[in-house]
Amino acid sequence: MKRTIPVVSASAFVSASALIDEKIKQLSSGPGGGDWRGKTLAKVRTIIHDADPGVVEEWKWMGSPVWSHDGIIAVGNGHKDKVKLTFAQGASLADPDKLFNAGLGGNMWRAIDFFEGDKINEPALKRLIRAAVDYNQSKLKSKLSAGSRAKVSKKK
Repeated sequence: MKRTIPVVSASAFVSASALIDEKIKQLSSGPGGGDWRGKTLAKVRTIIHDADPGVVEEWKWMGSPVWSHDGIIAVGNGHKDKVKLTFAQGASLADPDKLFNAGLGGNMWRAIDFFEGDKINEPALKRLIRAAVDYNQSKLKSKLSAGSRAKVSKKK
């Protein structure tokens, strides 16, 4: 689901999806008619939407595409030599296909660095995205039930 997130630009509000479109366009305009980074980010974006049709696109940290569903799923960025997809709760996700190849030492974030010529393992990436959504939803449910228990115990 593409939701409009108001973002102040020079003269108007622009949706996060439109800003992500523009980012992909900027990354795609390289020598010879196109840069692989824009195509890769566009492909990753499509895979995310295919894996979770309820995903919300956001624009954060002054220029980063963010995909959320009950919390941040992942942040995408184009760097000089790679496209980085960073999962906010990656350390808590099972990665049986071993997609994570960056940020492995942290206790929260994990990332996938895509380099020129890399083939994206779409089924594995979809599973990882769904796992991130499931993780966010389970965290939300535990917060909600913890709040209910706190209210019940206060009534005594």
